[in-house]
Order: sequence, then C-alpha cells, then structure tokens
Amino acid sequence: MTAGIPTLETARLLLRPLALDDAAAVQRTFPQWEIVRHLAAHVPWPYPADGAETFIRDKVLPAMDAGTEWHWSLRPGTEPERLIGVISLMDREDDNRGFWLDPAWQGRGLMTEAAEAVTDFWFEVLGRPVLRVPKAVANGPSRRISERSGMRVIARDERDYVAGRLPSELWEITREAWRARRSG
Repeated sequence: MTAGIPTLETARLLLRPLALDDAAAVQRTFPQWEIVRHLAAHVPWPYPADGAETFIRDKVLPAMDAGTEWHWSLRPGTEPERLIGVISLMDREDDNRGFWLDPAWQGRGLMTEAAEAVTDFWFEVLGRPVLRVPKAVANGPSRRISERSGMRVIARDERDYVAGRLPSELWEITREAWRARRSG
C-alpha cells in the first residue's frame, strides 16, 4: 500500500499504486502520440527523457501522500511485472479520472475493467458523490468507456490538449446512478 492506496484486481488486471520504481517502464511506453494527443495540454510534448521520473516524484507521489490523488499502474494479471498503462483519480473540480494504455493492449476491454474498479473505489471507498471526467470529443475509445460505464455528457466546450484546442465534453456519473447500475 502506498499512502493508504490499495492494490486493486479485476478479472484480467492488477492495479498497483504507482511508485517511483515504475518511472522507467512509464518512460518506455508513455511517449507515443497515440497515447498523449488527447491528454491535457500540461503534458509536455515532446516528452522529456526524465518526464516520467519527474512527474511521479514531483507530482504523483506528493499528491498521493496528501490524499488528493490516487494513481495505479495497470498490469496484466498473467504478467504482474509488466506495466501497460496508468489510471488515476484526482480530487479536482470537474476532473476526477484519467488514464492511458499502451496501444498494443488497447481494444480488449482492459481499460473498461480498470475504469470500473477505480470508479467503484471513488464511490464506495472514498465516498464521493459524483465523478466527472473531461475528454476530447475526438477521443472515441475514451468516450465509449464512459458510455459503457453509465456516464452522461453534462457540458460541452473547448479545451487545450497536447494535440491543440479541441471540442471537449464533460462526462458525469453520480454515486446513486453508479450504485443503481451495479445492482441492476
């Protein structure tokens, strides 16, 4: 456990709290245009050679210790030492969850599993009343994950992403809607 953050498991994934030891694996996988283009503009691009280590050491770990963010590495259950992505929860207004997955592992429903696990953690462990997630309209796979998890669009605007200023949507699900969906 890192700062009270548990390891989570799904049918096919192990979600371990992100640690500084993960920086090299993140650095090898993360700096791909297909991954970063629809992320918030504060992500540096081109990605610096020490980007993962700096991000984890200076931003992720302090926020995890402060209890304002929860970050997990995604690992196949059959290969628990292999990092294939990251999923995060953040205690921020209108920006509570983010994720990325190695393109070689996309299209298998793995991020849907991870998103379900951390959304359940958000509502059932952290006791939050609502989860909100901004995303680029052009990010079809991420939008489908939100649709499948019962989220709905509550606002549209434009935001700055690594790829530039793009039409954006704010997706939301309430704890009540999450629980009704899970029990139904």
